[in-house]
Amino acid sequence: MKHGKKYNSTYEKVDKLKEYGAIEALDFLKANSYVKFDETVEMAVKLGVDPRKSDQAVRGAAVLPHGLGKTVRVLVFAQGDKEAEAKEAGADFTGGDEIAEKIKEGWLDFDAVVATPDMMKVVGKLGKILGTRGLMPNPKVGTVTPDVAKAVRELKKGKAEFRVDKGAIIHAAIGKLSFDSQKLLENGRALLDAVVKAKPATAKGTYLKKVTLTSTMGQGLKVNINDLK
Repeated sequence: MKHGKKYNSTYEKVDKLKEYGAIEALDFLKANSYVKFDETVEMAVKLGVDPRKSDQAVRGAAVLPHGLGKTVRVLVFAQGDKEAEAKEAGADFTGGDEIAEKIKEGWLDFDAVVATPDMMKVVGKLGKILGTRGLMPNPKVGTVTPDVAKAVRELKKGKAEFRVDKGAIIHAAIGKLSFDSQKLLENGRALLDAVVKAKPATAKGTYLKKVTLTSTMGQGLKVNINDLK
């Protein structure tokens, strides 16, 4: 892939053999941003697991103390008192069969989906639509739950879901580049802590192998893991 002069100029500044301190890496990304929009900061964590084995498929979520810097539109599948609880907690959309029908017709104006366990019979029929977009509720990340109010509040505050890919790497956003570096560090630590808690019992050897911080258009910087613990 051919990159522009600004990208190449920044690339040349990166010490490929160095493990950066977390704050040092974040400050580097800020100082070398060359775009006019507020970039997203992402953490990539290389794990010592075999994602081909079902018992090593790491998945979970972390509530970030300083949020993600964006408005999250939450849809909740619930009925009766639970629907009322969801609305009171700040859910943008609530309902059941009628919402499912809207989605089947092409409506997707939401960023996250929560469902009470009894409503999964309705949501399950939307698997092909929601699943391909990473929106399917799942108990492992707290989006299939009877406590819909808590789920809504967490998503609104800033909840980062993560799932290991085929390369045994987790990619997750931890905020915007405009955030104070210390706040991004605290978000990163919350994410890493959640990844550690999600460690499969069958994982052997070194679990956390490598952590990289990057921004939307920035360079990937290898970070000292101990600096994030």
